[in-house]
Amino acid sequence: MKKLFAIVALVAACSFAATSNVMAQEEAEEAATEQVDSAAADTTAAEAAEAPAPVEEESESLHKVLKTKFIEGDAGFMSLVALALVLGLAFCIERVIYLTLAQVNTRKFMADLADLVAKDKVEDAIELCKNTRGPVSQVSRKALICLNSKEQNDISSIERAINTEAEIQGSYLEQHCSWITFFIASAPSLGFLGTVIGMVMAFDTIEKAGDISPTVVAGGMKVALITTIFGIVVALILQLFYNFILGSIEGLTANMEESAQELLTMCIKSPKCQK
Repeated sequence: MKKLFAIVALVAACSFAATSNVMAQEEAEEAATEQVDSAAADTTAAEAAEAPAPVEEESESLHKVLKTKFIEGDAGFMSLVALALVLGLAFCIERVIYLTLAQVNTRKFMADLADLVAKDKVEDAIELCKNTRGPVSQVSRKALICLNSKEQNDISSIERAINTEAEIQGSYLEQHCSWITFFIASAPSLGFLGTVIGMVMAFDTIEKAGDISPTVVAGGMKVALITTIFGIVVALILQLFYNFILGSIEGLTANMEESAQELLTMCIKSPKCQK
């Protein structure tokens, strides 16, 4: 028994010693691995610190780009193109507001007017025309005033009053349109004038430098191209507004002509009209 216990104790002692050696080797290997990883991390951090930081490109806003190009195109001369744009837009906005306010429900207005005239309430019909905006109401008002008078209530006088007032209202609708067309034509002309001036500047630079390299003529050519671009863009913007204005004028004129025919028929059927 003693011999058996001694053998068991010897085996246990050997096993413990072997386990301790293995554990010591594993700990040494882990420590070496950690040292290697730490060194690699330090190297990576050092390389990252030494590497130049990526340059972030700043995106320029549209306003900043336009401002820069405006200055590059000679701010003194480009101010004329900008002035043409501002004044042209002012006239366009004024016409758009005027034509928008002039548009009414023509069919409903003429139906109410015909109902009052049929009931021989010409005074109320005239008051309705006064309280209604637009060229149709003004033409109707002139015709009803003639109908309500004792000297000009014949068919020829009423028709003459309608035609005269229609021409006057048509001229009101087209008022200031000539200025819009002027600025539409002047904007590209100013741009082409800037092109000529830029070319002259380029040739002056060539003459002074005695060289025809691209760097020498780049400044003058840039002025020439930028002014032309801005002039054409201004003309396109104003032309877009002008086409909208023309369409509104044509629509109002068509309504006025149609209403004039209905108004003349309405006055002929009135008992106050001299046949």
